Order: sequence, then C-alpha cells, then structure tokens
Amino acid sequence: MTEDGGNLAFARVRLHETALETMTAEHDVDGFGLYDLTVRDGRIVAITPSVDGSPASSGNDMGGRIVLPAFIDCHTHLDKGHIWPRRPNPDGTFDGALTSVAEDRAMHWSADDVEARMEFALKCAYAHGTKAIRTHLDSARPQEAISWPVFEMMRERWAGRISLQGSCLIGIEMVRESDWYETLVARVKAAGGVLGTVTYMVPDVEALLDRVFEAAIENDLELDFHADETGDTAAVTLRLIAEAAARHKFERPILIGHCCALARQGDDEVRRTLDLVAEAPISVVSLPMCNLYLQDRRPQNSSDGGTTPRWRGVTLLHEMAARDINVCVASDNTRDPFYAYGDLDMLEVYRMATRTIHFDHPVGDWPKTVLANPARAMTLDGSHGRLRVGDSADFVLFEGRSWTELLSRPESHRIVYRNGKPLGAKLPDYSELDHLMEQAK
Repeated sequence: MTEDGGNLAFARVRLHETALETMTAEHDVDGFGLYDLTVRDGRIVAITPSVDGSPASSGNDMGGRIVLPAFIDCHTHLDKGHIWPRRPNPDGTFDGALTSVAEDRAMHWSADDVEARMEFALKCAYAHGTKAIRTHLDSARPQEAISWPVFEMMRERWAGRISLQGSCLIGIEMVRESDWYETLVARVKAAGGVLGTVTYMVPDVEALLDRVFEAAIENDLELDFHADETGDTAAVTLRLIAEAAARHKFERPILIGHCCALARQGDDEVRRTLDLVAEAPISVVSLPMCNLYLQDRRPQNSSDGGTTPRWRGVTLLHEMAARDINVCVASDNTRDPFYAYGDLDMLEVYRMATRTIHFDHPVGDWPKTVLANPARAMTLDGSHGRLRVGDSADFVLFEGRSWTELLSRPESHRIVYRNGKPLGAKLPDYSELDHLMEQAK
C-alpha cells in the first residue's frame, strides 16, 4: 500500500465477487480475484485487475491480502449487552436468560446505564469494522421511556461512523393492551424506528399479528420479528407472519430473526412455510452464536451429568437461499444472559456461520450474509456491503489471503478503513464498565 496526501493505492488485493458490481479480473474457485484498489479524497476511484508492471502495482504489492467492505450487523441487542458480570445466566437456558434479564432491567437499566453499555458496544463494533447496526430495544413499560431517548442520542452521536437503527422489542401478548400499544407505536414512529415483536404460539397470535401489521401500515413502518426461537415443532409463527403479510398485502421490508423451530419440522411444513416466505418482502437472519448457546441445552443435574445437545439452533438458510429469500447472519446478544460471549465482531459471526451452517464447498454468495444482504434487509443504500467506484472507501484489510486463512485466525491485526483512512481504533477495555458493576453490588 502507498499513501500520498491522503490518497491510497492498494496493489494485488483479493476482492470477492459478491462485493463487486462487475468482475473484470479472473476469479478463483472461492470467488476471489486480484485487483488494484485506488482511493482518492476518501472515495474509491478505481478497481482494476492487477497487471504486472502497471503503475498502481509498483512498490505497494499487498501480496493478495483480502479486502472486504465494512460489515453490516442487522440483529443486535445493544441495550442488553455486557450485563453478564452482574447478572449471569444461572443454567444457560432460554428461560434462565429471560428471568435474569428481566431482573437486571428492573434493577439497573437507567438512562446512564444503558448509554454506557451501548457506547462500549458501539466502540467494539466500530473497531472490528462494522458500518451499520440494527439494535432491538426492550420496550415493555417503563423501559421504553428510558431506552428510546438514549437510542436517539446514540444514533446522533455515532452518525457518520455507524448507521444505527432501532426496533422495539415486546412479547406479542403485549399488543393486546391497545391504548398502550398505540403510544409505543407512536414513540417508534417519532424516533424513526422499526416496529418489532417476539411471536409465540399464543391462542390469539393471528389476531395480534393483524394488529401489528395494521399499525405498521397506518404508520408506514418496517417490521422486525423474533420468531420461533425454540425447538418446539409446533411453533409456526414464521409461517403465520408470512400469511399475515399476504393477507395485508404488506409491501414494506420485514426482517425475521431466529426461526429455529423450522429446522426440526417435517418437509411438508418446511415447504409450505418457505413458499409463503418467498412470496413476501421477508428477509431472514440466523443468529448462529447465540442459538448454538441457548437451543437444546440439556439439564446438567441428572444422574448421568446431563446430555449433549442434538441440534444446532440455526435455521434453514440453504433452503431459503435456493428460493431467493434474502438471508443474513448477525451478532445477536453479547455478554448477557442470552449469550455469555461475543464482541460484535462480524468476522467471528461469519466464521461461526461457515462452520455450523456450511457456508462453503462452494462459498458461493454466502459472504453477502454479512454484507449486501443485511444492507438490503435494513434498506440501506447501495454503498453498504459493496465496493464500488465513487463510494466512500469503507473497508477492512485483512492478513488472510484465502477463506481458510481468513477464517482460521481472529484477524486481530486487521486494518479498518473509513473514508479512506485507517481508523487505528482500539477495542475498549472491559474496565470501562467496572463502575456499572460496582454500582450493582
């Protein structure tokens, strides 16, 4: 790489076909081609095939290191993040997570507490190379009056670094409280947010979904659902959401997360569900790290010491992609009772997805699940998740030169570029949150 007055020239970098509008170089079986990438005044001005002896390649050979666009993380919970030290999950189960988060929220989620943890999380995502995030916000009363103003403040504070979207998060049963629900919808609309719920197989789920869709139509809002985060094969709310979308002729984007139960259902139910999903404006996001952690966790107090989980918790992304459904993977929870680990590092997410969902042999279009596909799900403009001439030079330079090199190490020495400049941003130290944990004692 050479740098001259803020201008950059990268020779012989590997760019993936899924990040490019057109392929002008020869690409290998994994989708990579060798290119020279030129940046001027913070924007990409040229993407050309690497040719020995060309002006761009003299003296700055990158040796085939991979460059990917800045990441897009379309499903997170920044308001829950990093509460683990003061409120761990007692047994690693989904029910344990629900109870622990509810207790911590009631005791500690002041505006200052939520702000400090969201700031820490955004610093992590930014340093790892993420450009846009959608976060869910727990919005049961009285938390909605606390967290939404904090979200709006954080969105403004981080503008130009991370594009931040917010989606309300309530159980579908709370939609029954009509007057309160109207006030929540109004709050979400005023904040430029997304209308979201967690769907369960309650007796009146279809009627409640109708209310959600009607509210979204009346207020011109996008929708975001948590659906079927369970191994119970009777959980079919993914199909019910798709049916509601058809019933209401809904045209705005819908993002649905988890959909774990689908992987355990019979072929007829899978085909019926996916055919409906494919006809709707629905994107699906799988959360491989969190759902590997939570789903099918077996009790550890039995006489034989417990049993090993028998399934992975991820949904049927291959079958969805075959139907041209827009599919994504994302971070989900980080260091909270729903997932004890994580750092909002989308490379880690993609690595885990590759290993558990088999995003390889062939690699194909799977890199889009952390790039262009979530950008589409979040209705971001075409500069997100791609490398295009004329767009802002927002990308990550890795040490790895192939997928097997890239996904075998943490890539802690990656260089994140924003507007053509290396960030030099360091991950925040966990001690920055110590005061919150001390206050909780």
